[in-house]
Amino acid sequence: MRTATLGPGQRAEALARMAEDELDVLVVGGGVVGAGIVLDAATRGLSTGIVEARDWASGTSSRSSKLIHGGLRYLEMLDFTLVREALKERGLLLERLAPHLVKPVPFLYPLQHRGWERLYAGSGVALYDAMSLSSGHGRGLPTHRHLTRRHALRVAPALKKDALVGALQYYDAQVDDARYVATLVRTAAAYGALAANRARVVGFLREGERVVGARVQDLELGGEFEVRAKQVVNATGVWTDDTQGLIAERGQFHVRASKGIHLVVPRDRINSSTGLILRTEKSVLFVIPWGRHWIVGTTDTDWDLDKAHPAASSADIDYLLDHVNAVLAVPLTRDDVQGVYAGLRPLLAGESDATSKLSREHTVAHPVPGLVVIAGGKYTTYRVMAKDAVDEAVHGLDHRVADCVTEEVRLSGAEGYPALWNGRARLAEKTGIHVARVEHLLGRYGSLIDEVLELIADDPKLGEPLPAADDYLKAEVVYACTHEGARHLDDVLTRRTRISIETFDRGTLSARECAELMAPVLGWDADQIDREVAHYEKRVEAERESQLQPDDQTADAARLGAPDIVPL
Repeated sequence: MRTATLGPGQRAEALARMAEDELDVLVVGGGVVGAGIVLDAATRGLSTGIVEARDWASGTSSRSSKLIHGGLRYLEMLDFTLVREALKERGLLLERLAPHLVKPVPFLYPLQHRGWERLYAGSGVALYDAMSLSSGHGRGLPTHRHLTRRHALRVAPALKKDALVGALQYYDAQVDDARYVATLVRTAAAYGALAANRARVVGFLREGERVVGARVQDLELGGEFEVRAKQVVNATGVWTDDTQGLIAERGQFHVRASKGIHLVVPRDRINSSTGLILRTEKSVLFVIPWGRHWIVGTTDTDWDLDKAHPAASSADIDYLLDHVNAVLAVPLTRDDVQGVYAGLRPLLAGESDATSKLSREHTVAHPVPGLVVIAGGKYTTYRVMAKDAVDEAVHGLDHRVADCVTEEVRLSGAEGYPALWNGRARLAEKTGIHVARVEHLLGRYGSLIDEVLELIADDPKLGEPLPAADDYLKAEVVYACTHEGARHLDDVLTRRTRISIETFDRGTLSARECAELMAPVLGWDADQIDREVAHYEKRVEAERESQLQPDDQTADAARLGAPDIVPL
């Protein structure tokens, strides 16, 4: 089983090698699509590198609804091709590529009208299941079922009795989106890819009209260097237009940003054994099981302010609470909200002003020789997007390249995971770690759990939970730095773990202890620890302030009150 680490030493070596040797493919952008592209290219035998200006998945790919789904509502739009493609990818992820990271999740759809709605919605869900099975990768999920109102209320007692006349229940899947991206990058590194976060592209190299590489700035250690590549792939999502501007060429398409916000509330605030999917006047709203929590979302509104830190306003929060409370017997209040996060979807600009009507499909272009651009799409279909981008880049290479093989490439941690899961009780007995903790670790690291357990064996204190965030062990904080590319406190609290949205203090009570655990790995002194903690506390303060503001403009201004610890 191939494994690789993304520690400080590996980052420095990757940057040095990228500066020395011409690559076949350089990928710009470390979200799920960029990470998927670098894995696709590396597994075709191409010399490949990826650079990301901030942290892996720090943009859209850590702020999604955390669903891997076919897009049930796209059936209503008659977009059968997109749904069929997404359902195949969902099945691949569940059954083969990443069963340790992608898990089934049930959803209840309350029916509000007798007769016709059950027939209409039931036909759609039946078609959804049939398309999943026909893909050849959908047998791992239960099929849908029809419920009476009484049965639905047994499954979801939190619902008002008058909020439904019956229900449908069906299955999709979910993922920790940021963890998945970091695992993709690690998997690509195991196949020889060079990867560096906190490395920003500040310009493209040109020979005539051809793009032959990029100028990259090391935001951690300083300095600027050139990375030469036969093909450069721009996979920067909502920043696509900005990145295209670096070559002073007008793009062949434009990307608009749609803001989606989510609330995180404790599991005991909604009494249900299943997730919920509810219709709104604009789209749909999900209530998604998330460990000891629920995620409630999402909104879908146009956003043209700061892309790095989209802000959730008070109006956004009220919108979600109002809609979910319309069906809950015991309504949620602001005091129930543990965490709030906002993300931006990259949508291909169309004629409609409503972002919910813009295309979720993706487009690949070759605007100038040597440069490929990919934009649009959805998280679930990242692998297809990556394949299309590499296929396009291959046209510009002067040698024959193998076909895509990522349909067969398991992510790091997937190999051997089912057997480890079956033997989790024995593993708990062997290590002295409670079986619930072992299950938690297996669901985050799969068969890479041995690497985390080795840290604990070397230092038993790392087997202790974080006092203010006891879902996580101290070893996970260290592992995030030694193996997963975390460079700053924010990376650990918001992406390698989800402490920033899963605790009422939003991670501030864990900040100093986490920073002190990270310091030996990253070479921090006492002053740097203080800076990291102060920055994180200011970030949380600015986010809380933004969530009290009435609209996007004032929320954005409040959120920008906390500067980045690594200025861009």
